[in-house]
Amino acid sequence: MQTFRALAHEPRLLIAPGIVLVATFAIAYLVRSLILRGLRAWVKRTGSRPGHILCAALSGPTTIWALILSVHLAIQSAPLPPIVTDKYAPRILIALWIASFTLMAMRTAGDLVRAYGSQIPGALPVTTLTTTLAELTALVLGLLLLLSAEDVHVTPILTALGVGGLAVALAMQDTLSNLFAGFYIAVAGQMRLNDYIKLSSGEEGYVSDIGWRSTAIRSLGNNLVIVPNSKLAQTIVTNYHLPVQRMSSSLQVNVPYDADPDEVEGLLVEIATAGAKDIPGLLAEPAPSASLDPGFGESSLGFTLNYQIAEFSQQYGIRHQLRKRILRRLREEGIAVPYPTREIHLDRDRPA
Repeated sequence: MQTFRALAHEPRLLIAPGIVLVATFAIAYLVRSLILRGLRAWVKRTGSRPGHILCAALSGPTTIWALILSVHLAIQSAPLPPIVTDKYAPRILIALWIASFTLMAMRTAGDLVRAYGSQIPGALPVTTLTTTLAELTALVLGLLLLLSAEDVHVTPILTALGVGGLAVALAMQDTLSNLFAGFYIAVAGQMRLNDYIKLSSGEEGYVSDIGWRSTAIRSLGNNLVIVPNSKLAQTIVTNYHLPVQRMSSSLQVNVPYDADPDEVEGLLVEIATAGAKDIPGLLAEPAPSASLDPGFGESSLGFTLNYQIAEFSQQYGIRHQLRKRILRRLREEGIAVPYPTREIHLDRDRPA
């Protein structure tokens, strides 16, 4: 206490620590700037993604580290009591350093998962859930390191958490159910990002994200459908991108009864085969085919043209293009589009 009173009465005693603080911070900040500048130049020259992630993660914490080092040297050079210079100040500065390092590790872990998660064989798909798990892992390790640095025993804390875990689980049943369901959905691999799915309840669209609580589905109308993970795990889901993204599609064509079936069949196959060369998404292999199905209608013969498409949502544009080409070709060949007809017979000779 007397030391602090002496500093209050003689501020000149703080001049040397202040000079140490400013000089150390200036030198440390200069070194930081040179290192980051060299790292950015190397990243720009090589295009390294890890280097870009590391550079972005170091830009903020290194300033804090320079300030921590400056404060530490200034405190050590100040006429302060040993309990401050040897006990309280180092512990506080170490805690600040661990906190800043943990935040940097969380950001780096999330960026690495987003950048390389999809390239690792057998790894979880890159979703909000996986990035959150990576960041939480870094946070837990940082907290354990902080507690260890502050001489806090972790065993009693873990015991208390174990006793209270049951009450927390009962109070957060819905949240935990969604969390574990989302983890199961991500691990199972039966539903991936950008897969087109359809639920038994009627919702359909592309899987845009799998979070810790819900899964977001983007419909063809560019709207988001939010489905709780627990509901999604219990419903029947049709995935149009598995086992392969390619799928079969078809359209029906009706012609008059006086049309030659073989001619119509060859005409439809010819149009689809030619369309595979310039219609986006229409595949030439397996080759298109046509069949007399559903066959005999009330006023027409029904043909079905079968073909393969590259992706589910492309079927609508492909049908549009094929229908226009088929209609144009039928008109060129003199094959009319049939209309429903009715024959009415009047019996005038029947007595009243």
